[in-house]
Amino acid sequence: MNVLITSAAAELAQRLATAASESHTVRLTELEPVDTNFEFVQSELGHDESTNELVKGIDTIVHIAEIPPNLIANSDQLDNLQIDYQTRCTYNLLAAAVAEGVKHFIYASTLRLFEQHGEDWTVKENWRPRPSVDSYVLSKHLGEFTCREFARERKINITCLRLGTIVTKEEAVDTELNTMWLGMDDAVAAFQGAIQAPSRWGIFHIQSEFPGSRFIIDNAKGHLKFNPQFVPPVDSPS
Repeated sequence: MNVLITSAAAELAQRLATAASESHTVRLTELEPVDTNFEFVQSELGHDESTNELVKGIDTIVHIAEIPPNLIANSDQLDNLQIDYQTRCTYNLLAAAVAEGVKHFIYASTLRLFEQHGEDWTVKENWRPRPSVDSYVLSKHLGEFTCREFARERKINITCLRLGTIVTKEEAVDTELNTMWLGMDDAVAAFQGAIQAPSRWGIFHIQSEFPGSRFIIDNAKGHLKFNPQFVPPVDSPS
């Protein structure tokens, strides 16, 4: 299978590319140049032929949908940048995918859509989000709506993965326990499961399971065969 992964500068994209390359042909893309051993195409994800060329021959697109850190740091209109990327660029990528016959699109959203629910609530996968006005959270919410419209018109199969707060084992040692933690390896495994199990329109909560973890992940465990392994270190600050 030919897999395109966006946001090549992100650590998650790089780790997923390495894992996916064991059984798939991987192409990476980013808004700016990235040094990588994988096939790489720089793209602004515009509404033009270059985006069609980017996705040509691809079976599955994994849209990590993270803006490069230096673009964020240098932006004087961060709110607009976040919303534009998650909506316009996601729309352009989806439109090109439909035009070129891509079968499956995976969108990386966030469990922060439920931040305004009480932390003592155990949130299930069929709950409606309550996004805050934080530009990142709101932009991801709008990105989901963009994807939903394409799925509603049955133009392409779309899987939406709402990710917890990604952390590595090393980072967790010196970080206060977060009930939304998602181990990096578990995040990679979730995307691998999604690549193998397309949905017409599927939304899945993706976080690691440990005592006190906040979100129900039963749908992901069933459909995606998601089996999280990350356990917070015993000496992590509480």
